[in-house]
Amino acid sequence: MTDLTPYLPQLAVAWTAYFIATASPGPAIIAIIATSISQGRRAGLALASGVLTGSYIWAILTASGLSALIRTYGEAIVVLKIVGGCYLLWLAWNAYRAARKSEETYRAQMAALPALSPRKQYLKGLGIHLTNPKAIFNWIMLTSLGMPPGAPGGVMATFIAGCMVIGVCVFLGFALVFSLGPVHRAYLKARRGIEGVMAAFFAFAGFKLLTSRI
Repeated sequence: MTDLTPYLPQLAVAWTAYFIATASPGPAIIAIIATSISQGRRAGLALASGVLTGSYIWAILTASGLSALIRTYGEAIVVLKIVGGCYLLWLAWNAYRAARKSEETYRAQMAALPALSPRKQYLKGLGIHLTNPKAIFNWIMLTSLGMPPGAPGGVMATFIAGCMVIGVCVFLGFALVFSLGPVHRAYLKARRGIEGVMAAFFAFAGFKLLTSRI
């Protein structure tokens, strides 16, 4: 069994960095909050689970040597960046359309249209995270923090397991808090403003991703 004691200081730093990265506002957190307050706990948890799955797919790929593949096949990251940027712009367009609707139109359409199934919400969350190349480089950075040169494989497994616990608390925690009744009622009162802010945020994030060098 691996003795983790010598590596605990570095693991603590890496876990702290992961907590800050996941809890900071970004496309995934904004989508979780918006879904939870507009469509309820079940939808929010399903989308958050998709985001969480995407995060650990990148974690496992990074631990398996993804950084070396990135250096070899850099053009794949360019394609992923374009796909991710376009996806964020599509989310921005949907939020903008929702912001323009009157309260009567919005309530009527919400009553008439079936909500996305948990499976579709899950896939939406998974898509948000898998099409964000920034997540790859965040994991590469976090892995370098938590995995010093020459460390045994058990350190990486412990690091990823700790991040999984933190991710569950953060992503699912946001979904639970923002699906509470008082929060949902407050959302209905301020819906158009919130949707407008979301549209601006997703548009900014998509434009920045498309034009940035990564």
